[in-house]
This record gives sequence, C-alpha cells and structure tokens, in this order.
Amino acid sequence: MRLLLVEDDDHVAAALSAILAKHGFAVTHARNGEEALQAVLPTAQGERPSYGVILLDLGLPDQDGYQVCARIRKLTTTPVIMVTARADVRSRIHGLNLGADDYVVKPYDPGELLARIHAVSRRTTGPGTPDDGAGGTGSAADATVLHLGSVAVELPTRRVSVDGEPVALTRKEFDLLALLAQRPGVVFRREQIISEVWQTSWEGTGRTLEVHVASLRSKLRMPALIETVRGVGYRLVAPAA
Repeated sequence: MRLLLVEDDDHVAAALSAILAKHGFAVTHARNGEEALQAVLPTAQGERPSYGVILLDLGLPDQDGYQVCARIRKLTTTPVIMVTARADVRSRIHGLNLGADDYVVKPYDPGELLARIHAVSRRTTGPGTPDDGAGGTGSAADATVLHLGSVAVELPTRRVSVDGEPVALTRKEFDLLALLAQRPGVVFRREQIISEVWQTSWEGTGRTLEVHVASLRSKLRMPALIETVRGVGYRLVAPAA
C-alpha cells in the first residue's frame, strides 16, 4: 500500500517511514499543507495519485491541519487518519466532522497506528474522487475471484483450486488465505491476522497461526506463496502469471 505522510518534523517522518516500510508500505512524505494538497492533485498527464491512506499531522507550519483535511476531502475519498498531540474530545470531534476517518493521539504505539491504517483501508474499496463514485479501479465482480498464478480463490463460494483442481481447506485456512490474497505483497502482522481470522488476541494463538500457514503451503503445493517476514508476520507473494 502507498501512504501519504504529512509531517513537518523530518526526524519523526523518517522514523515512522522506516516502521511503515518494514511492514510493506511505500511512503510519500509531504512536509506541509501545500505539499500535501499538491500530492493528491492529478498530474499534468491527468493521472490520479493512488494512496491507500493519508496520515495527517495537524501541527503544520504553513496552515492548520484541520483546513488541510477539509481541502483534501474535497479532492479525494482516500481515508485520512489525523495524527496529533491534541487529545481533547472537542478536537477529535472537529476532525471527524471535517472528514477524517480516524484520529490517533501522540504519543502512540506503532502497532496501534498500523492496526488503524489497516482498519480504515478495509472500510473503503480504494482511493478515488468524490465525483467518480467508484472509489476504486475495479468492479465488485472483478474482486470475487482472486487469481494467484495457478491458484484461484473464489470469495463468495469459499472455493480454492490449483490448476483447476479443487483444494479442500478448513474454514480458518480459507479465511487466512483470503485475508492475505486480497492484498498481495502487504505484510500482515501476526497480531492482526489472529485478530481478524480467529477473532481473539495474540496470546496463546501464535502456534495455531504457524500450523495453518504450514498447512496452506502444503495443500496448495506452493511453499513460497506465503512468505514469513521475520519478527513481523506474513505476506502473500503473488507468482508471475
């Protein structure tokens, strides 16, 4: 996923960008409000920038972050997470009323920020503009069957096949594969996978996740399909067509 990080402090931006990059995100850094607005405008060739999420600091040097949020919302439907030290309820309500999708108060735990990024990105089909009404680049029908080389994942029917041959998966194995397959290349933290697939916390469930990953690799006969990112989690590596 590509993110737009709006942060005037270069040291903070560098540290956060390193964390995000470790988790599979590509980061574009804007140092002030004007740079942020320019980053979401179409290029001279008419191409629209494609961001999964915008992380917006409110304490910007050239203009108030609330104003920037309001102007961004007129240009794109990309989810906006406000990241700020303003912790009072009134500030949060004001930010949400201006179109922010979430609000994170500094200092924050990086794991919480990553979870919120994934949460807001799941609530939208993708970046777009208010005028096009599409919110993304593909139709709903296009997303019902995911093709990963010789592997086909049918989301509505929960069927999986390899080279046209059906593969029997358990319910949790399918849920795990579908989660990873819908965002190839994105690193999912172990905690996030456990939360979304097993609807529980990480404690005591880590071994269960490892067993399910090993089972998927074996049943699909593609050990390299699900890559272990040491110390972080897993990502699906889509094979070449």
